[in-house]
Amino acid sequence: MFSSLRKLAAALLLVAGSSLPSSAAPTASAVVGGFQSDLVAVMKEAKNLSPKARFDRLAPSIDRTFHVHTMIRVILGPLWGQTPPEERERLTAAFRRMSIATVATLFDGYSGETFSVVAEGQGPQETTLVQTHLKKSDGDVIDIAYFGKSFKGEWRIVDVIVDKGISELTVRRSEYKSILESGGVAGLVDVLNKKADSLLAQ
Repeated sequence: MFSSLRKLAAALLLVAGSSLPSSAAPTASAVVGGFQSDLVAVMKEAKNLSPKARFDRLAPSIDRTFHVHTMIRVILGPLWGQTPPEERERLTAAFRRMSIATVATLFDGYSGETFSVVAEGQGPQETTLVQTHLKKSDGDVIDIAYFGKSFKGEWRIVDVIVDKGISELTVRRSEYKSILESGGVAGLVDVLNKKADSLLAQ
């Protein structure tokens, strides 16, 4: 399961939904910590839950934590501005669905793993960097860095780096490039939805 963690960002995505006023909004670290707590709770019950059930359990937490609109806009780059609004909506929905399905599939069990937030500081391009550790049952530690932005006073995650690797948005941009060149945005929507269908059917 955790050999796939270095693909975590395939997993991480999505739309904000909190209605808290900005004065009471949690910090970037608190948002990340809340998501990781929710993830562990689902991991502990994963063996008794289907991928679809895990999807349903994780979706609200992911929606509170990630800003999928920003993530997919950055992935598309200049093409985003050339895409009609209705296609943007379909792409955002497909990216969200595929991302949640990926997380639900990767985290399919629990063996005593723990997450912890270890530091918060300034990140690139006006982001806040939240550094966390995933400690596995064998003592191995995986570094997971989250990059957050404030949207109207509420923190949302817009990028992830696992084990000091490459930005997940950069990985996705490279992965989707050939799909967009051959099939356009509609083709990418189709690929993402089929990927989600395949994951949830496991």
